[in-house]
Amino acid sequence: MTISSALSAALTGLTASSRAASVVSENIANARTEGFGERSLTLSSIAHGAGRGVQVLGVTRSSDPVILGERRSAGAAQGEAETRAGYLQRIETLIGLPGEDASLSARFDAFEISLVSAASRPDSQARLEFVLNAAQELARTLNNISDGIQEIRQQADAQIATEITQLNRTLAAIHDLNGTIRTSVSRGENALGLIDRQQALIDGIADLVPIRENRNDAGMVSLYTTDGLSLLDGRPAEFGFSATPAITPLMSLQNNDLSGLTVNGRPISTSGSYASLSGGRLAALFAVRDEIAPQAQAQLDGLALDLTARLDNPGLDPTRAAADPGLFSDDGLLASATYEDGLAARITVNAAVDPDRGGALWRLRDGVGATSEGAPGDPTLLQGILDALQTERPTASTAFSATSRSMAELASDVLSLTSMDRQFADARAAETSGKFTALREAELSRGVDTDQQMQRLLEIENAYAANARVISTLDDMLDRLLGL
Repeated sequence: MTISSALSAALTGLTASSRAASVVSENIANARTEGFGERSLTLSSIAHGAGRGVQVLGVTRSSDPVILGERRSAGAAQGEAETRAGYLQRIETLIGLPGEDASLSARFDAFEISLVSAASRPDSQARLEFVLNAAQELARTLNNISDGIQEIRQQADAQIATEITQLNRTLAAIHDLNGTIRTSVSRGENALGLIDRQQALIDGIADLVPIRENRNDAGMVSLYTTDGLSLLDGRPAEFGFSATPAITPLMSLQNNDLSGLTVNGRPISTSGSYASLSGGRLAALFAVRDEIAPQAQAQLDGLALDLTARLDNPGLDPTRAAADPGLFSDDGLLASATYEDGLAARITVNAAVDPDRGGALWRLRDGVGATSEGAPGDPTLLQGILDALQTERPTASTAFSATSRSMAELASDVLSLTSMDRQFADARAAETSGKFTALREAELSRGVDTDQQMQRLLEIENAYAANARVISTLDDMLDRLLGL
């Protein structure tokens, strides 16, 4: 090897070492940066003609697409499960646990206790007031739970609108980066930082919508859902959704009262056999608004219908006209299975027994249709109401199975059904969280190892020093040759 070729080799070594130190420093600096992919220097030896040494071919970005895809899918599943579990927990809280004073079960218990007390002393105005107050509290509790369920639907609807706005903005930003990356690659410039930013943006929506990613040779990324819906393929998809200012029990997606989801103006399904956007937090929010909360409302309405049906029995109160309501009414009217939807929001105590609305307490004892006060010591109607509540009979509503139950058992079933769904959702959330955590740790283990990078930096330092020593030695040799 000639002195000139040796000098050339040493100089290329210095250049490669300097570039390698820059790459390692960047790795260490971004060890905790979201979306950052570890950089590595690609080198090649120069062994042709008179040239000798090493050349830098470029810097590559390392990533594991399999683990990345699995981690994003697990994140979407976790987002869906946690969203469902969170809203089911809120519905369960609205209904209340049996030991809580304001729970639905406690209100039914208090109503039955008031009837037992009044039946033992039907002449006592204080005990009749106890019955009226307990009945009003029961009706108000049903009203409040119903209002709370609709508020949950409203909040889910508003959150959908927020998430759709963010999804559209993020897809547009990823699309813009595609163009910038393509330009950088075509010019031979380093586009790895742009890809890092793009990956961070994709991660930001990965729990919202399950995502599959493809990247072409020009560095441009295409995104699809796991159901095959195109999110970004040349141009970004435009999601459409209109928030509803107020939601009532009678409003539904099926009746076109609520907004569905569109992509580029085309309606798509978020659930069922033909879903284009199943899984992920967005699908869970639609499920809360259109399935989970309406199911809880239907069960509550079924409970209210069964309550009114028991007390509207023609044989219970002879003073009541066939078209008039009993102790409880559908906003002043006779409750009917035809208008079961939303009944829990409308149920109220009959004004005929409420002195504050022109009624009389003694009608609790003598009948809601009584025109004059009867025998003050007659407990027949009060005892009949109590028996009607405690009798096991098939439920009047189709929201429940036809199993015979008392009212207390039916109220307990309303909570039990929601609790079982919540427990299943909690278990699913724990399962998906564990999977996501494991995949995230596996992904991080393949990320930047700062200890390894520091060792690499020492190696680079030694290599740089060695190349510098070669140049110094060659310089001394040249000086000696020139001095001959």
